[in-house]
Amino acid sequence: MAAVGLTAAHHGFELASGIGLVLQPELGLPGSALVWGVQLPAWGVLAARGSTRWDGVVAASSGVSLAGALVHFVLWPWHRNRIGLPALTEAEGLPKSALPAYNVILQSWAAASALAILFEVGRGKRRWSLVGVGALPVLYVSARHHFTWINDEAAERPAWWNRAIGRV
Repeated sequence: MAAVGLTAAHHGFELASGIGLVLQPELGLPGSALVWGVQLPAWGVLAARGSTRWDGVVAASSGVSLAGALVHFVLWPWHRNRIGLPALTEAEGLPKSALPAYNVILQSWAAASALAILFEVGRGKRRWSLVGVGALPVLYVSARHHFTWINDEAAERPAWWNRAIGRV
């Protein structure tokens, strides 16, 4: 459930910061909101039920979630913070003042996703998490496309909600 909540926190933080939702360039805001508005609660229900019947789905979803957090550290410059965790030094047009909170979300999201795979999914189904983590290259391409799209949006509609890019 923590991985589900932190995925939602990530998406909410990005939306509130003016970056938009994952899949928004492809589906538009209503379409991407619908996808996440269905997928996250469904994943949460399956995770909360604790039934081994859905362990493969929960494992794959947790793997995608882990890949979603990790792709940020592939895309953006980072350093190790004072306790040794990776911390972004810039990301997605966010102001420096937003990075501490964003880093906490990303670090917590990655940890919750990994812990869900290790402790919430039965051993026999954990391999499905590799399918999810294997989505990292697709997420990378999607994120790169998102940043191209949002820069175009900022140029075309600077007063619209893409506030993060307008500050760059």
